[in-house]
Amino acid sequence: MKYMDEFRDRRLVTTLVRQIHGEAGRPVRIMEVCGTHTMAIFRHGIRAMLPEEIELVSGPGCPVCVTPSGVIDGFLELARRPEIIITTFGDMLRVPGSETGPENSLAGARAEGADVRIVYSPMDALTLARQEPDREVVFLAVGFETTTPTIAATILAAHKLQVENFSVFPAVKTMGPPLKALMRDPEVRVDGLLCPGHVSIIAGADSFRFLAREHGLACAVAGFEPTDILLAITALLRQIDSGTPTVDNCYGRAVTMEGNRKARQITEKVFTPVDSEWRGMGLIPESGLGLRDQYKQFDITNRLNLTIPPSREPGGCRCGDILRSICSPPDCPLFGRACTPASPIGPCMVSSEGTCAAWHKYNNPEALT
Repeated sequence: MKYMDEFRDRRLVTTLVRQIHGEAGRPVRIMEVCGTHTMAIFRHGIRAMLPEEIELVSGPGCPVCVTPSGVIDGFLELARRPEIIITTFGDMLRVPGSETGPENSLAGARAEGADVRIVYSPMDALTLARQEPDREVVFLAVGFETTTPTIAATILAAHKLQVENFSVFPAVKTMGPPLKALMRDPEVRVDGLLCPGHVSIIAGADSFRFLAREHGLACAVAGFEPTDILLAITALLRQIDSGTPTVDNCYGRAVTMEGNRKARQITEKVFTPVDSEWRGMGLIPESGLGLRDQYKQFDITNRLNLTIPPSREPGGCRCGDILRSICSPPDCPLFGRACTPASPIGPCMVSSEGTCAAWHKYNNPEALT
């Protein structure tokens, strides 16, 4: 744990918690956008450390969770074609489409004979395509700004190497537009934002400044250790109390204000903004990324002229409301009952960054039954 122990120092954590209790003078609602933050907050017991005046709610920061069911149905349709090898990150494997049940997932399709393989990077998928020249290898491109540069770099490599049997199913998204949409939503009430650390490494802390400027929202970029999160909460409380919203970078060891320009340049070379559907939030203008014309041959939906079916939420599932911070997992009638990690109905219960998965793992769901 070299280089990490200082960010888990019990004495520093205790000092920060006391400081937060001393500064919390009125009810404050803070949204953590990133799913990794959600898991870290639960894992370290941070909710229990905070005074009752501070409420932490989760936002749309899990890329698997915000992928609409219609897109997942498109993944499944493609997986069932015998000439295609599907490659994906592990989190997507058990996410159900419009129909519930384990068979209506990539894992279910694989059990029925589909060739679905877990990879650790899109470059692994490109390597597989070169090893399997007689099959079409498709990478399911799901993610935010953090993973998009590696997807773009893989497409550039495929273009340079003239690998004609490699393609992606583009479903990548960007964080700015949905946050803007949320702040305009009259049902969403948030005083401060824990900005995502991983996204900020690429996009830069300044990419969230519009939230402070246009919406008066206190913002702080946070890392993922206890002191990281507590320092960010302290910064948010000070902004809120002073009435001077800004963006504090509390993750300086990894994040700069301007971000990673080279990574963004690679992304912009390959991708262009497009309108994109988000689970629970509908179609948000320019919130997704599509391939530019010169790389369209690597878009499997363009190559096969695929039509994405309309999205349909499973009956009773409130994943969409949870992603908008309208409710918490225990408010969903399926949570911990019909919907569990062993038999998930919604994606928030499947992903390792899902809010429902975090609540189920750390909040003793057996007490609900």
